[in-house]
Amino acid sequence: MNKVNITINDMNISVPENYTVLEAAREVEIEIPTLCHLNLHDLKAVNRSASCRVCVVEVEGRGPLSPSCSTYVSEGMVIKTNTPRAVKARRTMVELLLSDHPKDCLTCEKNQQCDLQKLAANLGVREIEYTGAQSTYEKDNSSYSIFRNLDKCVLCRRCETMCNEVQTCGILSGMDRGFETVVGPAFGLPMIDTMCTFCGQCVAVCPTAALTEISNVRQVWDAINDPDKFVVVQTAPAVRVALGEEFGMEPGTIVTGKMAAALRRMGFDKIFDTDFAADLTIVEEASELIHRVQNGGRLPILTSCCPAWVKFFEHQFPDLLDIPSTCKSPHEMFGAIVKTYYAEKFKIDPHKIVVVSVMPCLAKKYEAARPELSGKGMQNVDYVISTREAAKMIKEAGINFINLPDEGFDNPLGESTGASVIFGTTGGVIEAALRTAADWLTGESLEKIDYHQLRGLEGIREGTVNIGGTDFKIGIAHGLGNARKLLEDIRAGKTEYHAIEIMACPGGCIGGGGQPYHQGDSDIIKKRAEAIYREDKGKAKRKSHENVNVIELYKEFLGEFYGEKAHELLHTKYQKRELI
Repeated sequence: MNKVNITINDMNISVPENYTVLEAAREVEIEIPTLCHLNLHDLKAVNRSASCRVCVVEVEGRGPLSPSCSTYVSEGMVIKTNTPRAVKARRTMVELLLSDHPKDCLTCEKNQQCDLQKLAANLGVREIEYTGAQSTYEKDNSSYSIFRNLDKCVLCRRCETMCNEVQTCGILSGMDRGFETVVGPAFGLPMIDTMCTFCGQCVAVCPTAALTEISNVRQVWDAINDPDKFVVVQTAPAVRVALGEEFGMEPGTIVTGKMAAALRRMGFDKIFDTDFAADLTIVEEASELIHRVQNGGRLPILTSCCPAWVKFFEHQFPDLLDIPSTCKSPHEMFGAIVKTYYAEKFKIDPHKIVVVSVMPCLAKKYEAARPELSGKGMQNVDYVISTREAAKMIKEAGINFINLPDEGFDNPLGESTGASVIFGTTGGVIEAALRTAADWLTGESLEKIDYHQLRGLEGIREGTVNIGGTDFKIGIAHGLGNARKLLEDIRAGKTEYHAIEIMACPGGCIGGGGQPYHQGDSDIIKKRAEAIYREDKGKAKRKSHENVNVIELYKEFLGEFYGEKAHELLHTKYQKRELI
């Protein structure tokens, strides 16, 4: 890459010719404030709408101020980033944004996590000089997952970039002009009536509270405090390596024991682990894979743990509905087992049981309401709260999280193996399935179970695993844009695999839309992934079919793996959805 020589704040530097002024400034640790800019290098997406004008700088020889996020460097360019004129312009732009913004910061969902709020503080905005009409829109809470409050939208287009370029869903776009400009679905449709997968990645990058999760916190507190309810909670694998960030701990800190202790102190009747159900998912999914391989079933089999991915293929690849595994996601399996096996075993009226899932994912909120994930007039899962919401509840309860002692989960639905833990990161589900499938196909207990060829954070990757002399070709994708490429190749007959794992969110569940905000920081995602594998390594048992409580569940209640009762409770069906 050719380089150019520029001067920035009297410093002479040499940078690649394809750099913007903003990127050049960051090379020498000069911080230019931004709002609309979002650079997701690992996802190959950059939002350069230059709509906010907060990052303007002075470039010698140019009259107007230049937005540093979309102005490219050139040989001999002289730049000043902090002149009175530039700083005043930035302050004015923030004041104008605030003039058309609600003034409810103290009660706002993103109070102290709002980029606009931080900008105003850093630029010394203490009063708003501009007054006039304010935009007001109808709020949208139709989806169970994502709450849209366009009164707080600053038209940064970050959500549009994530939805269109990374996830390729095409739900959000700019409409109308001038003061009437708005970002949303076509025809002003509510989110529930669109092809939105509710992955929540738009929420993850929104700088304000224009996009947030639909909160179930109040309902969960009400259930906990209802003496007539038996409230159980389950926690997903990815939560334990991210929850600590909400309490100032380093990304990748494993807080499994503290998490269980906090939930117990909050008043839940039983503290269980979704990892138990992940092990359950694996014995069913591995059985399904083997059944297809041995009986000429359709391949590849696609994993089905991710509800955003499920909704994606229901809309966009209905001709492939017979390829995905019919297994429910782990937390839905868990709910079904709690309200049948557990209720029967401990003589509890299932209608009095409330199942709460702590998830890294906003699509799980939508998934819990799907009518096919119910039985005997009850949803498998009653409420889903995100990792962020769980942290808020812990803080609300006045619990000193950092100083909590480590505690374990309750049994019999709290036991888990290392295979279940790795569900939280891309490649983990299929690796866990192969650990079990390999033992069953060879009739041996294999010692080599770390399939490093399936690990990594590349968007699309593949690996070959030899099991008993047969090569199993595996495909892996994370991020829906990558999933689209993989499925289009399958549809066109360009690639052949035995099995494919797809996760909607970049990095898998560790990068879910309900996790602590990371703004696309790949280092945070990597640290969470590393923690997942450390937790796996530390487990005494690392194969799902070795989970003693899972084995007991089949002996006492479900019968055989992939059998009739297992199908009734643990499997589901998919449907063709409209292209809107």
